[in-house]
Amino acid sequence: MIHSLTTPMQSGFTDKSLFMGHSPPFVAIAFAALIALPTSLRAQEPAARTPAAIPASLAQDSTRADTAREQGRPRHYWKKFAAGFASSILAHEGAHIVTAYAVGGHPTIGINKGRPTVYSGISAKLQPHKQFLFSSMGLNVQAALDEGILDVPHRRGAPFERGVLAGGIATALFYVTIGRTASVSDVDFMARTSSLSKTDITIIYGGLAALHAFRIHKDERYADFFVRPDVNAGKGLKVGVNIQ
Repeated sequence: MIHSLTTPMQSGFTDKSLFMGHSPPFVAIAFAALIALPTSLRAQEPAARTPAAIPASLAQDSTRADTAREQGRPRHYWKKFAAGFASSILAHEGAHIVTAYAVGGHPTIGINKGRPTVYSGISAKLQPHKQFLFSSMGLNVQAALDEGILDVPHRRGAPFERGVLAGGIATALFYVTIGRTASVSDVDFMARTSSLSKTDITIIYGGLAALHAFRIHKDERYADFFVRPDVNAGKGLKVGVNIQ
């Protein structure tokens, strides 16, 4: 029984030895296939690891969309900007009223050539110094507001803040140009109640407004304050305010 069991085992061993001795090419091929299998499997893995090439047209469209989004205005930008601008004008007129009361005047609001106007209730001839304070305080407060915004550390560039700055610069620009000769002009009253001439006053307030405009222009947080690139490539710059 033992012999009969041993004989097949030896026979099988002999056959196996014969197979191994006469078929090295087949073994080499099989061994090479086993080595190459992981490589081929790795080559056939999903392409998620390697980013797929994006067509040039789609890449350009994506770039333009990102640029347009960056150059676009936040939601309700112009409403907040207008609110800031109006706040600057109200601060100007409020400063006139508060100053009039502070120096003993009785301010009133009337209409002059279709424009709302604050009257001091002070005699410019009898009390020129008080009238000078009243007339100058509007531009002084706006200049101080703009200076504070540009000097005090904070997160700059919000639409409302831009409106306040624009209101201060625009008011100063108006008074040192077409508004300097009006019958109720602040510049005219300041010149009549002090030793300063209209030219002196123009240089003072015009110079402050120009300095503020320069600082805004140099600060990247106020980018596109005065002009901004057109979203459509090749169209140049947009200047001013677009009201729709």
